[in-house]
Amino acid sequence: MDYKQLVIDSGMEMFRRKLTVSTWGNISIREPETGYIYITPSGMDYETCTRDDILVYDKDGNLVEGYRKPSIEKNMHIWMHQARPDVGAVMHTHPIYSTIFAVLNWDVPAVTEEFAQIIGKKVRCAEYFLPGTDELARAAVKALSDSMAVLCVNHGTVCVGRDIQHVFNVSTVLEKACQVYYMAKCIGEPKIIADKDVEDMMVFAATLYGQPKK
Repeated sequence: MDYKQLVIDSGMEMFRRKLTVSTWGNISIREPETGYIYITPSGMDYETCTRDDILVYDKDGNLVEGYRKPSIEKNMHIWMHQARPDVGAVMHTHPIYSTIFAVLNWDVPAVTEEFAQIIGKKVRCAEYFLPGTDELARAAVKALSDSMAVLCVNHGTVCVGRDIQHVFNVSTVLEKACQVYYMAKCIGEPKIIADKDVEDMMVFAATLYGQPKK
C-alpha cells in the first residue's frame, strides 16, 4: 500500500468533509509491517501536497524520510501510536460541534447508540496547553486513555482508530453525537446511556454486528 498517498487522500477527504478549514488539522498513519508513521507536513494545503511532502518516522520518533517541517502536533501523533498499539491512524480536526464542547471544557458522554458502540463511555477533555507543545501532547495522550477520541480545550478534536477509515467513522459519529447533545441540551437534559449498556453495545459492535467474520 502507498501510505504517503493514503495520507494525502485522507487529508483531502478531511477537508471535503469540513472537519477542518484551510491548512489546519493533521493526519498520521502507521504502517503495520514496519511500524513507520507517515505524517502530514505543517501548514501545507492538502490539495497541493505531494508524496515528497509527507514525512516518515520510525516507532521511536526518529525521522526516516522527508525534508518538510512536520505537523506541529507530530509528538502527539507519535506518542499516541506508542501508547496505543491498537491504533493505526490518528486524525486531528477542527469541526464545529465537537469544538463547541472543547471550548466549554465539557466531556462528551455516550448520548447515542452509535457513539456507545464505536467510541465508548465518553470523550474526555485534555488539560489546556498551547498548540504544538509537548505538554499538550502528553495531556492529550493521558485524556485519550482507552477511548477513541479526545477533545483539546479551545482547540479541536483528535480521533484514533485501527485504520484511517475507522478514524473517519469515529470522527463522523462523534461530530453527530456532539450536535445531538448540543441541540438536546437546548431543550432539556439529555439521557446518558448507562456504562453497563455501553459495555454491552461495544461487545455487540465488535462481535455480532454486520456479516460473520470469515
